[in-house]
Amino acid sequence: MIDIELSCGLPPGPDFADLAVLAEELGYARVWIFDSAPLWEDPFVHLALAARRTTRIGLATAVLIPSQRSVMTMASGIATIARISGNRFRACFGTGATARWTLGQSPMTLGALLDYVGSLRRVLAGETVVIDGKPVRMLHWPGTTAARPVRVPLWLSVTGPRGNERAHEVADGIIGPPHPTLPAATMMAGTVLDVDENPRSDRALHAVGPWGVIPWHIAYTIGGAAAVDVLPGGAAWRNSLEALAPEEERHLLTFEGHVTHLSQRDVPLLQHLDVESRTSEALTMSIGDPTLIIERLTRLAEAGYQEVMYTPSGPDVARELTAFARIGS
Repeated sequence: MIDIELSCGLPPGPDFADLAVLAEELGYARVWIFDSAPLWEDPFVHLALAARRTTRIGLATAVLIPSQRSVMTMASGIATIARISGNRFRACFGTGATARWTLGQSPMTLGALLDYVGSLRRVLAGETVVIDGKPVRMLHWPGTTAARPVRVPLWLSVTGPRGNERAHEVADGIIGPPHPTLPAATMMAGTVLDVDENPRSDRALHAVGPWGVIPWHIAYTIGGAAAVDVLPGGAAWRNSLEALAPEEERHLLTFEGHVTHLSQRDVPLLQHLDVESRTSEALTMSIGDPTLIIERLTRLAEAGYQEVMYTPSGPDVARELTAFARIGS
């Protein structure tokens, strides 16, 4: 038995509630939902649908983007899911790197993130908070939503050292490197191989591809041509993208299909994926048989993580969820 909590992370879309039901049946501790308005549907709607169709599994966000909702809008949404789910909800927040890059904007600053979550915590507690120069608080009549204080754990996604150092100021836990005082979760992409399956099989590469091609997308976004062209296949990928749009619109194409699908220009990058092992502070990619993946999960537990969020992708997410759950049972 692996001494670490296994959960899963999925995008908000037509299959989310069905997959949440499957995740509950498979024994996952929690299902996290992604949040990016330019890429996916509204996460609160899908959390509500999943809450109505499940009874045990925890519900969480990975991660909510403050710039997409005012503090009061966020508080009302959190209170709604807390009530519908019977207090199975955890809300995690981040600076919104990809969500904001797709809008041609930079991620939020760490200071702005901490200020937002700090104000949100006070609003959920029923306090009066000054926002935009005016005092505000939740005015919901008794019985119209969860009673204040709304007791929902608030987490932060903080992969850098500064965020990790300051997370305790507003957070109950983190997605990021192990923390001295807060529980920590990490993300894991990948696929469990079938018996005698080659890690470079077409099935395996397409299962992990939507996560595997992210380094090319980020390199181009942050460093432009110079950064992505040094990656294998990077120049060809960039040329195919740049031929489709003028410079001021290329941010609309860079993250197409982000972590769910492969664009036509992404497919050639599959031959360059490192299927042996790719590990960072933000994401572990594991492609292997059950024994190999169990070893990696064990090492994460020994490193101080309390939870691993498995983020399946590719054409058969149900298959990926099922195969991963079986290794932890």
